[in-house]
Formats: sequence, C-alpha cells, structure tokens
Amino acid sequence: MLDFIITNIDTIFIVITSVIAGASAIAAITPNTTDDKIIAAVKKVADFLALNIGNAKTASKQDSAAG
Repeated sequence: MLDFIITNIDTIFIVITSVIAGASAIAAITPNTTDDKIIAAVKKVADFLALNIGNAKTASKQDSAAG
C-alpha cells in the first residue's frame, strides 16, 4: 500500500485537488448551504491530512484584517 502511494503520489495529489476544486465550484454556484457544509467538511479533512492544524492554519480574512 505504501509503495503504491509513493509511486503514484503525483496522481493522487492531482485527483484530490481536482475533487476539492470541483466541489468548491459547485458549492459556490448553488444557492443552498447544504453543499457548503459538505465542502467545509472535506476541506477540514484535507487540512488535517496536510497537517494544517493548530498554529499552522492560514489566517482567515477576518483574522488578518483585525491584526
């Protein structure tokens, strides 16, 4: 399993980022908030997998405007 991941890391990365980008685009053009919540959950998982946790997270627009 680890060999597969190491061998295909570039393809895996492309697929994951494409899925997130596509889902974000759909969430942006639809008027309801249900899909926005799903995208937020997917992004939270992606942040965790990318080790963007705690102080490593990017500051939000509100945080950067206040500082």
